[in-house]
Amino acid sequence: MASTKIQKLGNDKKLAEVRAIIGSAVELTSQKLDLTEIQGTTQEVSSDKCRRAAELLGIPVITEDTSLCFNAMGGLPGPYIKWFLDKLGHDGLNNMLAGFNDKSAYALCTFAYSAGPGTEPILFEGRTDGKIVPPRGPKDFGWDPIFQPDGFEQTYAEMSKTVKNSISHRYKALEKLKSHFINTN
Repeated sequence: MASTKIQKLGNDKKLAEVRAIIGSAVELTSQKLDLTEIQGTTQEVSSDKCRRAAELLGIPVITEDTSLCFNAMGGLPGPYIKWFLDKLGHDGLNNMLAGFNDKSAYALCTFAYSAGPGTEPILFEGRTDGKIVPPRGPKDFGWDPIFQPDGFEQTYAEMSKTVKNSISHRYKALEKLKSHFINTN
C-alpha cells in the first residue's frame, strides 16, 4: 500500500508514540504551530485546530487532542487537562477527587484529519476507561502516572511502551485513522 504523506502537529513524544502505533500506513512529518485553542468539547477543539492548521499550512494535516475526564466531575478536566496538569501537577489532579468516592475516569483521544484547505476534518476517537490513582511510575509523559486503565494494575506510566501502545486511547483512535487510510488509498 502506498503511504499518505501528512503533517502532524504536536510534540515529539506524542509523535514517537503515533509512529510506533501507526507504522508505515501514513508518512508523517511534524511541525509545531502555536494555534490558540478554542474552548469547547474535545471534538470541537480538534476540528477547529485541524481546520485552521490546514488553512495555514495549505497541506493535509492531522491534529490530536487528548482529554482526561473524571466521571465524578462531569467530565472535567476534559480537553483542559494540559492546563490543569501544568497548574496542579500529578498530586493536585489526584487530590481533585479527594471528596468523591468515584475515582473512575476515561482517557479520550481525538485525531482530526483534513485533506487540505477548505476540507472539513474527519474525526477518529479512541476511549479507554480507568481510574485516577496516586502518581506511580515515571512522570515525564503528561498524566500517565495517575491513570490506571481498567483491567490493569499498572498506570500508563508504569507500563512498557509496547503494552501501553496496544491498549491506549491513542492506539484506539489511531487504529481508526489507519483503517481510514488503508480503505481510501
